[in-house]
Amino acid sequence: MKVTIVSPYHGGSHQAWATCYGEASEHEIEILDLPARFWKWRMHGGAVTLARRFMEHAGSDDATPTDLILATDMLDLATFLALTRPSTSAIPSVLYMHENQLTYPLPEDPTTGAMRRQQGERDQHYAFINFTSMLAANRVLFNSHYHLDAWFDALPAFLKHFPEYNELGAIEDLRAKSEVLPVGIDTAALDRAFLPAGAGESSTATGNKGAGGSGTVTGDSSPLVLWNQRWEYDKNPSAFFEALFAAADEGIPFRVALCGERFSQRPREFEIAIERLAGRIEHVGFAEPSHYARLLWEATVTISTAHHEFFGISILEAIHCGTFPVLPDRLSYPELLPQKAWKRCLYSDRAGLLERLRWALLNANEATEFAAEELAPHVAGYAWHNLAPTYDRALNAVAASRE
Repeated sequence: MKVTIVSPYHGGSHQAWATCYGEASEHEIEILDLPARFWKWRMHGGAVTLARRFMEHAGSDDATPTDLILATDMLDLATFLALTRPSTSAIPSVLYMHENQLTYPLPEDPTTGAMRRQQGERDQHYAFINFTSMLAANRVLFNSHYHLDAWFDALPAFLKHFPEYNELGAIEDLRAKSEVLPVGIDTAALDRAFLPAGAGESSTATGNKGAGGSGTVTGDSSPLVLWNQRWEYDKNPSAFFEALFAAADEGIPFRVALCGERFSQRPREFEIAIERLAGRIEHVGFAEPSHYARLLWEATVTISTAHHEFFGISILEAIHCGTFPVLPDRLSYPELLPQKAWKRCLYSDRAGLLERLRWALLNANEATEFAAEELAPHVAGYAWHNLAPTYDRALNAVAASRE
């Protein structure tokens, strides 16, 4: 079966998802994309441009007909299907919800971020594009149960916001055609960064963590704390740094690597922390894939203090590399861990965060062993070579239902 992935905002996790699935799938995967910039315009105009390209390609002599459309949530799928109707009227479509514009949190400062022109208020039109795209799709896939539940919990109030013909009856139909299918992680690429050239992949690579196999960046052998999320307000970096300051004040030895993408100037919290933790800083800024993977293998603990997380790819990547996670007991995080790890890894308040961080730093070998032996095998189910067949079966089922 030929699957065309339509990705208007093709970068970061969206790009990795499409590319890695394409490499692991039994299907023929074609990617129709636009660069990852101007997200609002991508949700408005991306469908028009990509529909034109789709039709131009469909009309070429060497084109292989598409059997299924797999679109991301950044696409106005209803518009795309309308503009490609001569070619797609009989082709099933699946919408993959990496995120949504209804429950994505807004910044506390209304003068910053993507909604600053609305003084911090949510622009309902983008959420409505998500809604109509879901209506147009034959199947809707969410990356986590938390994400699915958050969307459907918020949808009734969103539709009631409108003056009449609220289409509340559509909610039950949408839920019936929705399911959860998580994002995969590229474990092979992470393993290549750890293992010597020519060595085979091994699930026990984490056993050598901290022994130099991943390339310790400095001579300091103290535990490495890793931040590997976006430098954005929704990831709550202030709480992360407060925890590190407290550990530093207690005299606990550790180093810090600050990875992750940033799309604007360096947030003030990072400037203050880099100055205050100057002697402990190992890395600052975006890390190229190979260097990022080495930091994952080197790290003892990764922390999330996020206000928002629909899935958590970076956490799964860290766990695969034997890094001990300290995570909020909310959002999508409980789904990522086996239940036996919840008490040890999940916190509900600042004291719980400090308790788990302190334990991991003072018991680095035990923390690493727990991550490698109890958590990494669980995370192996998210590896693309294990997850792609589930995607293939889900898409096959949608295609079969239209025959």
